Amino acid sequence: MLSLFDLTAILLTLTALFAWINHRLLGLPPAIGLLIMALATALVMALAQWAIPDLPAYHAVIQGLHQIDFEEALLHGMLAFLLFAGALHIDLGRLRSRAVAVGVLALIGTVLTMLLVATGFWAGLRLLGLPLDFAWCLVFGAVIAPTDPIAVLSTLKAVRLPKSMETDIAGESLFNDGIGVVLFAIALQAALAGGGGDGEFGLGTALRLLLVEAGGGALLGLVAGWLAYRAMRAIDDFPTEVLVSLALVTATYAAADAIHISGPIAVVVAGVLIGNHGVAHAMSETTQRYVLGFWTLIDEILNAVLFLLIGLEVLVLNLSPDFALVALLAVPLALLARYVAVAGPVTLLGRWQSFQRGTVAVLTWGGIRGGISIALALSLPEGPARATILAGTYAVVLFTIIVQGLSVAWVARRFVRDPAED
Repeated sequence: MLSLFDLTAILLTLTALFAWINHRLLGLPPAIGLLIMALATALVMALAQWAIPDLPAYHAVIQGLHQIDFEEALLHGMLAFLLFAGALHIDLGRLRSRAVAVGVLALIGTVLTMLLVATGFWAGLRLLGLPLDFAWCLVFGAVIAPTDPIAVLSTLKAVRLPKSMETDIAGESLFNDGIGVVLFAIALQAALAGGGGDGEFGLGTALRLLLVEAGGGALLGLVAGWLAYRAMRAIDDFPTEVLVSLALVTATYAAADAIHISGPIAVVVAGVLIGNHGVAHAMSETTQRYVLGFWTLIDEILNAVLFLLIGLEVLVLNLSPDFALVALLAVPLALLARYVAVAGPVTLLGRWQSFQRGTVAVLTWGGIRGGISIALALSLPEGPARATILAGTYAVVLFTIIVQGLSVAWVARRFVRDPAED
């Protein structure tokens, strides 16, 4: 069995190698390039194993991947750091001006997507002769509903957009992630309770969980961020302030897990506070350079490792035998649901708040799913529903990252006429 150090060394070496090859030869967006090369490596290894059944290298890789708990590594490790790093760059002034749009897209849009995906998935599977209880279709809807802020922000880095649209996309993706995790917990609890039909789980319980987890996470993030801000303001020593930011992320996420509130929302709120008030009033120019530079590196390194794992994980996924049929259903369904969940709120809010031309197109096509969806699907208990949900999830994730991720810049250029700052 490989040690933790051995696994880390292998992952970092592969990540560095693939990143170098992509930079020198392929020229793809870094995250997408890593994912494609990891998938190609997995395909080559699978073919080699088919040709040479006792290939030692294949079994060594499979053993190593089985040692990695993807759900634990992402949801209880990498996610906190990645969300905080992304939130540091959110402009609070612009976020306030777009608060209604971001809030409606993150909450109403995510709930609406979950319901639309669940309904379409349930009806489609029945037509395909692969029926699945509606309660488990709701679980799939919750897995697919949130866009992945890690994937979205890394993909859109090279796309020049109006600032208001950037705020809408970044804010929605950062906050709907936390809401999506809460909705998943609610849907899973309902499915395990028999869909709520036995009275053990109902709408009131679901709403209470949503309010407590999301609201509690925001409050915890605000309090923890303010304490860290005061600590940073009292000193001017960049190594200590980097440590304070690390402690803020880890302690906040751990505390949220312990008291059963939303850790993702907590670290996003804390990150927005430190990225604005902390940078402006609690850090010297030297400290700003080191703290922000440190978190930029953390973001880039963990993001690269995450996309490598997404590609390699296909070797150990127990996908449904009907993967192709489920994929053909899930991919267009997720895209259609995303369009409705974006177009509806934007059209409604357009009476009171202005939106840039092309907002619906960019938000729809830029609604990329990533590691969070896979981690949630992998956390499901063993059973007939798990393989179907995992197949649909992996198909949607691969399509959105590779196809939508590679073409979102074209969509932005095609539909957004004036990318100047607004």
